[in-house]
Amino acid sequence: MTSTNPFISFSDVTKGKVKKEHKQTFDELYGEPETFLEIEVTNPITHGNKSNNMYTDYEIICRTNIPSFKKKESKVRRRFSDFYALKCILEKESNRVMIPNLPDKSIFSYNNRFSSEFIEERRVGLEHFINIIASHPLLQTGSRCMISFVQDDVWDKNRFIN
Repeated sequence: MTSTNPFISFSDVTKGKVKKEHKQTFDELYGEPETFLEIEVTNPITHGNKSNNMYTDYEIICRTNIPSFKKKESKVRRRFSDFYALKCILEKESNRVMIPNLPDKSIFSYNNRFSSEFIEERRVGLEHFINIIASHPLLQTGSRCMISFVQDDVWDKNRFIN
């Protein structure tokens, strides 16, 4: 009985004895992937005019072709407190997935939370947070909460709290 070695020797490769691999077409290289998910956090807007009533919300733009998502493209607005609620719900919902931290609230002092530097730092941190979560395969397909967060015009956290 002859045994075949599943490994290719280096000498066979250098001598050209190995079959050439299939060359990918332009569409295979640069076409739309089988599945994709792109999420941006952008366009922060601060609302209100007195410091105790002021808040900043952020636009979340989601583009995908993953079947578990209801829309191929969506734009919604969320506050930091919504991101915090999402994090808490996901931690309870899935004990198999490590949920990352949100950007630290104390990057700047409380009085500077509406400065453009603080808002931009937070926006970058929120985008990083949501992209880590959204890139996890279990959350992409198994978390109604995460999908609702990035796609539903009105996100009701109470629907997901047990």
